Amino acid sequence: MSKHDEARRAFLVGAAVGAGAAAGAALVPEALAQQQPAAANTAAPGHDHVAGSGSGYGAALNVDESAAIKAFTERLMPGAPGKPGATDANVLNYIDLALAGAYSDQLDFYRRGIAQLDAYCQATYKEPFAKLSAARQDEVITALELGKTTGFTYPSAQAFFNTLRTHTIEGMFADPVYGGNKDFAGWRLVGFPGAHPAFTPADMASKEAFAGGVLIGLQGQAPTRRT
Repeated sequence: MSKHDEARRAFLVGAAVGAGAAAGAALVPEALAQQQPAAANTAAPGHDHVAGSGSGYGAALNVDESAAIKAFTERLMPGAPGKPGATDANVLNYIDLALAGAYSDQLDFYRRGIAQLDAYCQATYKEPFAKLSAARQDEVITALELGKTTGFTYPSAQAFFNTLRTHTIEGMFADPVYGGNKDFAGWRLVGFPGAHPAFTPADMASKEAFAGGVLIGLQGQAPTRRT
């Protein structure tokens, strides 16, 4: 992993912990937390729900949109051996589900942002964002962050970057019930013990309170429905 990738990962991990990732659901906006947990595992009719696989339509995003978001989030949180990234944690799935539900008011924002992103990349590199090399994707992301890209009106380049960064952090570190943090990848990365009902607030904030046991998320605590 390059020093650039390490710095980017360190920033997102630090931002997540500072925002309350170690408090589990505290990272999830209220509107998303109010959704039924089952929604995180239910595909829209006629859609290939496993958006992270890139093999069809997701709950809200189409194939090309999904490819762009998957590539973008992976460059924000790049994976490496022993260090899960956005793709490993299924961050795309989290964003796709959110845009089909609690974040549906941001779907137009995303679609316009992706269209402008790909238009800029086509004009600059003759390829859409998802097909650029990692180095060029990083150049584009840096230009977005600094507001130095052309062709962005709504959303602005910086607004698009900031939103995607925020949602990448959420998808990486929020409870898996919302569609991301696959196999507790984000929680393992920061040493969060999981949403154990017997833990006190002090335990939940401690990396030492839990070691080596089974991680439990919100879905694991749901009561079993009797038939």
